[in-house]
Amino acid sequence: MRWPRIIFLSLVILLIGAFLHYTLPQRDVVRIVNAESILTELDGWNRIFYASADAGASGRATSRDVRFINTVEENGNTRVYRNEDTSVLWPPYFKFDSQDLQTEAQNLISSADDPQWVSITHYGWRLNVFSIYPNAVAITPVSGPDVTSFPWINIVILLGMVLVIFMAWRIWERFEDRVIEPFVDSVAVRWAKMKDWAAGRR
Repeated sequence: MRWPRIIFLSLVILLIGAFLHYTLPQRDVVRIVNAESILTELDGWNRIFYASADAGASGRATSRDVRFINTVEENGNTRVYRNEDTSVLWPPYFKFDSQDLQTEAQNLISSADDPQWVSITHYGWRLNVFSIYPNAVAITPVSGPDVTSFPWINIVILLGMVLVIFMAWRIWERFEDRVIEPFVDSVAVRWAKMKDWAAGRR
């Protein structure tokens, strides 16, 4: 039973890690080269990677206009972000200003000769084969491409999750000590008495 348990726990940890990596905010320092809206097909299961239609709009259409922000890193690598409102449930970014963010991105477009570097806060993954893009949440102008920021929000969220898990484990331990173990012991005692009684009847 050891290896099945190890495999199961490894899969659980892998799924939790992937979920957190997708959901928690990340930051990239890039230069914006274009900001546009493109009619995008939302077919099949890749729909779940598109947050939602804009607030107040229907999100069940098979295709709709999606705002995109095209950027370039200092080393020349390209990064493309979608710019959509999020739902009120998950992920909990409460973003309802996609058009404002698109206008801000258009205002910060720059060339390689006169670059304006920005830090784009986003969540999600870029998977070319499935046409999946990270969702931009905020844009902040920065002084240069070498600017770094400490992920305070991620650290706080992870510490909060560890605290919740620890508290849940302690509550379960107390529940097990006070309720489950006494119940199991009482059942075992009754079962032993029934066996003794049955043996005495023979």
